[in-house]
Amino acid sequence: MRRSTLRTAVAVVAAGLTLTACGSDDGDSGGGSGSDWATAGSVEDGGGMDALVEAAQAEGELNVIALPPDWANYGEMLETFSEKYDIEINSASPDGSSQDELNAVTSQRGQDRAPDVLDLGLSFARQAKAQDLTAPYQVETWEDIPEDQKDPDGHWYNDYGGYLSIGCNATIVEVCPTTMAELADPRYAGQVALNGNPTQAQAAFAGVWAAALANGGDLDDIGPGIDFFVDLKASGNFNPVESTPATVLAGETPISLDWDYVNAAQTDELEAAGSTWEVHVPSDGLMGGYYSQAISKFAPHPAAARLWQEFLYSDEGQNIWLNGGARPVRLPTMEAAGTADEAALSALPEVEGEADFPTEEQEAAAKEVVTSRWNEEMSG
Repeated sequence: MRRSTLRTAVAVVAAGLTLTACGSDDGDSGGGSGSDWATAGSVEDGGGMDALVEAAQAEGELNVIALPPDWANYGEMLETFSEKYDIEINSASPDGSSQDELNAVTSQRGQDRAPDVLDLGLSFARQAKAQDLTAPYQVETWEDIPEDQKDPDGHWYNDYGGYLSIGCNATIVEVCPTTMAELADPRYAGQVALNGNPTQAQAAFAGVWAAALANGGDLDDIGPGIDFFVDLKASGNFNPVESTPATVLAGETPISLDWDYVNAAQTDELEAAGSTWEVHVPSDGLMGGYYSQAISKFAPHPAAARLWQEFLYSDEGQNIWLNGGARPVRLPTMEAAGTADEAALSALPEVEGEADFPTEEQEAAAKEVVTSRWNEEMSG
């Protein structure tokens, strides 16, 4: 296929892997309109969109965490929202992981700098709900989000996604790998890196699962993926440096396993620096996934948090993801309505075949295996 939309018929794997209006410990600070936006489950509950905008602007700020500007076009998303609504955005730990986000919610509870909103890998979104860290909220476009891609009460809902890919600096690497199997070739000594630790970052977790699918594993057995990376480490091919845009640009991680939209975002900057960057979605380990959005139960700016969600799931916000090379969750509906950016749609990376998507139970079991094995077997 020239391009592919992530399937919506089954539950999907998470794709990651990363200040001044006072809020109470119970997260029940109100918005500027007089409505209690901290407990509003929809824009109608708070009095409508005009009331939400008024309350959010009265708060004047939004606290976000673990949102790199070059990740899925987050830079444009943050700037557009801030300018559109005249709300200052405070961005903490842009290179943080999903686990870092949950840690911040608990450790900064009751503080003005605490996160208002969360962008999480799906397993971490479920974990956040289980820990009672999220506030239920259903955006106006709620019905466009497939049932299997959202919590029924609105504690989290998938937003944008893509496929695990192999990014390669062709200026450094003579012949770039296009499959997971090729990563074991001795020519790639010290060059193969993951975007984070798979026990904490969903992009790295997906990289391990892609390796499992390419090496005899399946959705019920992620073990071969860990075995694959243990062998890569033993052979000297695995690079323990966690891949970031900075390490890619510096040539420290010339082969980086990451989401296709993240890898694709490096192309122009590397070209400007004199390097050629190739991105391939491996057919032997095709793994897709979404990231989820959630509102902190203890958000110091509850109205701004809800306005942010409304913006992300509007046509404008979804097209910003699309322009970043990611596949927005509302894409099928927008294609049918003719509101999807056609130029951005045609520029999506080519994908052959259909991705495997685990159930919630399979994902939980896989995460338990990775948590118990990865650090011990990859250390030293």
